[in-house]
Amino acid sequence: MTATLTPSRSERRAGRSGFAQVVHAEWTKFRTVRGWVTAMMAAALMMVLFALLVGVSGNQKGSPPVPIGPGGGPVTDSFYFVHQPLAGDGSITVSVSALKSSIPKGPGDLRPGTVPWAKAGLIIKESTRQGSPYAAIMATGSHGVRMQDGYVKDTAGPPGLVSAESPRWLRLDRSGDTITGYASTDGTKWTKVGTAQVSGLGSTAQVGLFVASPPAVGGGGTAGSVSTATFGDLRTQEGWAGGNWTGGQVGATSPSFAGYPENASGSFAGSDARFTVTGAGDIAPAVRDSLPTGGHLRDILAGTFAALIAVIVVGALFITEEYRSKMIHLTLAASPRRSRVLVAKAIVLWAVTFVAGLVGAFLAAPLGERLARGNGVYIFPVSSSTELRVAFGTAALLATASVLALSIGAIFRHSAGAVTTVIVAVVLPYILIAIPFMPASVSKGVATVTPGAAFAVQQTLVPYGQVASNYTPYYGYYPLAPWVGFAVLAGYAVASLAVAAVLLNRRDA
Repeated sequence: MTATLTPSRSERRAGRSGFAQVVHAEWTKFRTVRGWVTAMMAAALMMVLFALLVGVSGNQKGSPPVPIGPGGGPVTDSFYFVHQPLAGDGSITVSVSALKSSIPKGPGDLRPGTVPWAKAGLIIKESTRQGSPYAAIMATGSHGVRMQDGYVKDTAGPPGLVSAESPRWLRLDRSGDTITGYASTDGTKWTKVGTAQVSGLGSTAQVGLFVASPPAVGGGGTAGSVSTATFGDLRTQEGWAGGNWTGGQVGATSPSFAGYPENASGSFAGSDARFTVTGAGDIAPAVRDSLPTGGHLRDILAGTFAALIAVIVVGALFITEEYRSKMIHLTLAASPRRSRVLVAKAIVLWAVTFVAGLVGAFLAAPLGERLARGNGVYIFPVSSSTELRVAFGTAALLATASVLALSIGAIFRHSAGAVTTVIVAVVLPYILIAIPFMPASVSKGVATVTPGAAFAVQQTLVPYGQVASNYTPYYGYYPLAPWVGFAVLAGYAVASLAVAAVLLNRRDA
């Protein structure tokens, strides 16, 4: 029979006490080196200074106001509208037999092209005021029939492209605040696409035909487009005032309207039951492409880049300085279980860096935002919980990057090599992401598999399936969820720390 030896309660307590002493010793080392403490304070200060710089550098005073939708978010609300007032309840029906788009080929030259989210159909809207409540049913360039309302809600209807051989009949019914959209392939048999509750329409709303043509996306940028639709079989029922149809561009001066391509403009022609309408713009939530002069929280926290370099240097020096000065012999002699020393250093370094980063983020965000808004810059709104996630995530990013530097420093035992390696692993992806014309596949790949994926914790913008855009890290859209991206960096740090612990136990100090 063999006996299994287990530590007594007093031995376990002593072990825990011993580790606490190691942590305290490492904290004492850190706080007594003035340069390291100063660097951590400087990291927090740089975040604040960069935020102030970003806040004062943008000046959009005098710019037209950004349209705000019913949900409180920025919207794109620009389209060509052919309308009449509808008093009370009523119905409108039309067929769409053509939807053709054009995009710029060169200066003053347009070519036929596909704009997947070009829209032509029926809309009911409180008024022509941008951001006012609406509901619409439409044929699109590549996504079939859709019903949309509130700028963010999108319901799919029958698929297929419209043409003279395959037209689509569309119908909108109003009953109070309830708007119902229908689609048909023959004008006789109808399919219900969706129902929307649209509050705020008022007793009299503007109803009619519309055409929108969002900018075409390609090559890391966008190009203004224009689309033309052919409508027929226009019929109205119930509360219509009658009279002439009025046509015009909604939101012509909006900062979220990309405008018409050169030598193109909105127009409508026809009468009675048949119209040809040309338009540009979109009715959708605003994204970074459609509001290029707007800013978001990641812009305010641009100082994270400078702070990251500072904490990486400190993290590497926290271990490599002991090798350089030969103090590592005394450290390991005082604590024979070498891996505990490394873990203690990691705990102290992570905690100190996290606090510095959190202070910097909490000071930088509100100061930068206030200055930016004071200069007329629109900042994409975020909830309080998202703002907290960004602040804590930024602090955790800095802290974990410093531990990665500590681990690489323990592996290399040389500060220059460790700092260079970690900067290449963490900071270089940040720089690559910041290049606007980096291919989307490369940018997304860098933000997925490298430690730079952790910058996803600063993401506040939301991609929308019904809006074609450059959803790349450069514009603030990361391929990974915030904490998943952070987990990639944490994985690198933990793996490096494990390798460093093994090497520290196996080789001579």
